[in-house]
Amino acid sequence: MTKEIIQTDKAPQAIGTYSQAVKVDHTVYLSGQIPLVPETMVLVDGEIGVQITQVFENLKAVAIAAGGDLSDVVKLNVFLTDLTHFPIVNEIMGNYFSPPYPARAAIGVAALPKGAQVEMDAVMYLPVQEYPAC
Repeated sequence: MTKEIIQTDKAPQAIGTYSQAVKVDHTVYLSGQIPLVPETMVLVDGEIGVQITQVFENLKAVAIAAGGDLSDVVKLNVFLTDLTHFPIVNEIMGNYFSPPYPARAAIGVAALPKGAQVEMDAVMYLPVQEYPAC
């Protein structure tokens, strides 16, 4: 088993005692992302659609840093402070994922860090790289 800590400046830095992601063999566990702008570490300004988009951009940056992309996500967890925003998640998710979609859960929560309205985490599987014979 190989374990690697994933870190990128293209996503918000961890605001606690966790890593942006941890890669174990071919599986990557992406920590929860809220709609922080990586350069300022401040919540993106705007309505829920803008926040959801920023979260997907943050997850995408970590996925790329781990050697994959969002098409490698097999499980996505969505945390919302207002579940009536779930249709907006579906709409924006269609801009980042195509069939077959990852497994997903949507959970209503009372509050999220820094007053965010949305947070997402994911599990990604990276296929084994096949190299041509020498």
